[in-house]
Amino acid sequence: MSLREQIFSQRIEPALAETAKSGAGVASASAASAAVAAAAAAASIKSDAYRKLKYEMHQAVLERVELERLTRLPQDQIRQEIATLIARMLEEQKAPASDLERRQLAIDVYDEMFGFGPIEVLLRDPGVSDILVNTARQTYVERKGRLELTDVTFYDDAHLMKVIEKIVSRVGRRIDESSPMVDARLPDGSRVNAIIPPLAVDGPLVSIRRFAVKPLMIEDLVALQTLTPPMADVLNGLARAKINMLVSGGTGSGKTTLLNVLSAFIPDDERIVTIEDAAELQLHQTHVLRLETRPPNIEGRGEITQRSLVRNALRMRPDRIILGEVRGAEALDMLNAMNTGHEGSLATIHANTPRDALTRLENMINLGGLALPPRTMRQQIASAISVVVQVARLTDGRRRLMSISEITGMEGDVVNMQEIFTFKRTGVDGAGNVQGHFCATGVRPRFSDRLAAFGVNLPDAVFDPGRRFDVA
Repeated sequence: MSLREQIFSQRIEPALAETAKSGAGVASASAASAAVAAAAAAASIKSDAYRKLKYEMHQAVLERVELERLTRLPQDQIRQEIATLIARMLEEQKAPASDLERRQLAIDVYDEMFGFGPIEVLLRDPGVSDILVNTARQTYVERKGRLELTDVTFYDDAHLMKVIEKIVSRVGRRIDESSPMVDARLPDGSRVNAIIPPLAVDGPLVSIRRFAVKPLMIEDLVALQTLTPPMADVLNGLARAKINMLVSGGTGSGKTTLLNVLSAFIPDDERIVTIEDAAELQLHQTHVLRLETRPPNIEGRGEITQRSLVRNALRMRPDRIILGEVRGAEALDMLNAMNTGHEGSLATIHANTPRDALTRLENMINLGGLALPPRTMRQQIASAISVVVQVARLTDGRRRLMSISEITGMEGDVVNMQEIFTFKRTGVDGAGNVQGHFCATGVRPRFSDRLAAFGVNLPDAVFDPGRRFDVA
């Protein structure tokens, strides 16, 4: 609950209750509405006054405490010290503040000093999946796939810049006028992108893609109707049978979440190397080596690309390589790795359909400067990748696994694909929710023999096209 909501519930709801008692019917409702409007305006003024008070208290606390000494104390004791100091300063200044505001001041000042300022309250909210800071004056969040405007703001752009610098410095990165874009991560693994002036015209912009403290498992995706139990069984078998897979989808469609779920099926005795721009995968196996790219320094030197890390990973004796996202010339090195003994490797790619994913891979191979004939590139793709899993975020904000497609080889100059499972949209209900159902296409995949060789025996009913799974 925000401060404004807390003030509303503490000071305004009793007034509404009193108003409701004094009248009845339409007159009572009208009086209650007037009370709400007046109280809401008062809450808004109070909110502005509170922000000014918080800023003054923050600056005063910084002047009075020794941060180096304070950081040696346990967190609970730090919070208590700050609360005591704020109470003393309020008494000295004879500043009017309720008990609620005193408690909130202690929390907010602590967040400014040891957290990430105003967005800390959003980071503590498990229902928030994305935090989008559009300059110091506006912050949106995503809940259940829908964007909502919040009342979280910063003092000014300089205040927001301090928060950005605190985030990026923790992972050894920098942001300034000479390097105005940066990708970083929070301590919980959430991905952060920041872009500042002169590239951001109106002020600093921050986009935070959050990840659950407890990563989603396949059972969670089934419960959320992202996929069906038969599809889950097939994905489990594909990972256990060391079949190379490519997860394709648009921005925010759930590619990384699905990659985490697929990686959970990898046996614990295998050596896994992950390669990412900003390390965000949350693997639970014991033998995981995490690699992360590095941007160039202020002189434009020292950059370490994903391609360099893929090549280095081949010298680390990996059983599997997991590439967070294929986006450049590393595509060819990834395909070579999949073709040279690193079976069961996984990667994601931005594409709207499985066929588009293969076309994008061709384009990325060309970025490496090798003038390979189209047929040679397609043969490399067809021999390296066996399955393309397509995910999407629909118009109602929900994520669905739209397709599981198998690559069956080449026919002339064309890579052959056959769809094994699909999600068919049938319409939209009155609430804006996308209606549809999951079903198998009836095609018996060629990888069935490989699954059986690894001890994964799926019943014929899994691929029965007559079984439909409607979404609620």
